[in-house]
Amino acid sequence: MSPRIPDSPISRRVAFRAAVAGLLFWLPCASLATGPGSTPVARWGDTLAAFERSDRTSRPAPGGVLFVGSSSIRLWPRITDDFRQVTVINRGFGGSTMADCSQLARQLVVQYRPRHVIVYAGDNDLAEGRTPRQVLESFQDFVNIVRSELPDARISYISVKPSPLREPLLDKAREVNGLISRYLQEQLPNASYIDVFTAMLDGDGRPRTDLYGPDRLHMNATGYALWRQLVTTHILAAQAGPETIAPAVGPPAR
Repeated sequence: MSPRIPDSPISRRVAFRAAVAGLLFWLPCASLATGPGSTPVARWGDTLAAFERSDRTSRPAPGGVLFVGSSSIRLWPRITDDFRQVTVINRGFGGSTMADCSQLARQLVVQYRPRHVIVYAGDNDLAEGRTPRQVLESFQDFVNIVRSELPDARISYISVKPSPLREPLLDKAREVNGLISRYLQEQLPNASYIDVFTAMLDGDGRPRTDLYGPDRLHMNATGYALWRQLVTTHILAAQAGPETIAPAVGPPAR
């Protein structure tokens, strides 16, 4: 018989924290598992309806910079102020995947006719069990839909970030980033790769904990300040013209 571990307030707290950490790892994806017949429009009906209500109050003008993707976009607290030099449209929807973004590209992106589209997604795809190659294919589907109707729109991809909670997925995140950065550089004109991955690692190559909140998954103000600095460079360069932007270079896939 295995020895009994004494019950105590400390052991209960340790067990509780472990359970919460495990739940947070998968929670952003749990809302997506709504059955085999569920479609993105059905899953995200409430979110799409909220965007429609907002549009009826104040419809964004064409030619803006549209951010789309998962909770890192949706929760950006001062995104309009951070990029006040352009018209910002925030169409982030928390818990979403790159697959969702591609299937909802017309509702979330095309209808607003932006000049520049900035995408952050792929993190949740990996947590759901999709492969890096599948994330690339979803991104390519997204690009094809956007470019079929907005051929002159610039498309920028923010690399999958290295979060402490999802450190076990670090190699897969690195592979996604390598695949997408090469695709942008070699096959897609008027596009850029925004590397936040490298700056969010510490000297030992591990995710920087100072950039995240208590859940170790979502960024704090310091993390968003870093993103603002890195993304601003691409927005300003795009405003000046594609020829001013350096080629997309990302971390090699391993």
